[in-house]
Amino acid sequence: MMLDEVASAPASAEELRAEIVARYESLSKRLKQIARYILDEPNDIALETLAVIAERCGVQPSAIVRFAKSFGFEGASQMQRLFRDGLLSNNAALGYSERVRQLDEATSADDAEPADLLSEFVEGNSLAIQNLLQTVSGSDMRTAVDLIMAADTVHIAGFRRSFPVASYLAYSLLQAGKRAVFIDGVGGLGLQQAHAVGADDLLIAVSFHPYSEETVALVNAVRSNGSPILAISDSLVSPVAKPAEHVLQVREAEVRKFRSLSASMCLAQALVINFAFEATRTDGSVRDGGQG
Repeated sequence: MMLDEVASAPASAEELRAEIVARYESLSKRLKQIARYILDEPNDIALETLAVIAERCGVQPSAIVRFAKSFGFEGASQMQRLFRDGLLSNNAALGYSERVRQLDEATSADDAEPADLLSEFVEGNSLAIQNLLQTVSGSDMRTAVDLIMAADTVHIAGFRRSFPVASYLAYSLLQAGKRAVFIDGVGGLGLQQAHAVGADDLLIAVSFHPYSEETVALVNAVRSNGSPILAISDSLVSPVAKPAEHVLQVREAEVRKFRSLSASMCLAQALVINFAFEATRTDGSVRDGGQG
């Protein structure tokens, strides 16, 4: 069977996403553009026309048809129906990306007052935080917490825009009683610091488009050592997500070309507090067992 063929079409949007991630590296450049858009903007795939999707992907509509057929569908509309069915069975808010685009178009006036700007950023970040429940499920959080619990030491890395999220994770995990090391890359020693990540440790790598070279190099170095990686990124097929055992996907708001970190910080806080609750329960069970 050729790389661009499958025996049968996926039966759900979740199955299609898993298949796309598994086959991503084998796709052509054009099909990768479509694959990433499908992973990052599933609501658009469900609701928009083929022409609009093609324009936003930067490809011809025929390329989307070819993409759909390569995953076993008869055409693009059959593929879109999977995502549309998922939306109809989901009570969460729809059209996140479109609402953000509409917000940007409605608030791009040059004469905006300070209060207007505040309102724009509040609304944009509110949309991003609401959307976090779409991209990170309860099982995703459970897996991430289990990885942290199982690690002897958690190493955290994030550079440039991701630096505040990574530093907060390191600080908070230490406060919660977890052995944690912040890979800050001071003096250009990021890769050398990565050598300290052992087989029983965990690397949490935080990176968003355009993905810092330092974080990508760290992830590849740790992966070659066989250590587990938890990625926090904006795409399931980003260069830090692909090598990871598990990915928490975050799509931040972008207002007037400024990208926020509100959703990422919200996720980081929830992750640490979930860990703290789990650690407390585990410690309590051990003490109770000893007293018995």
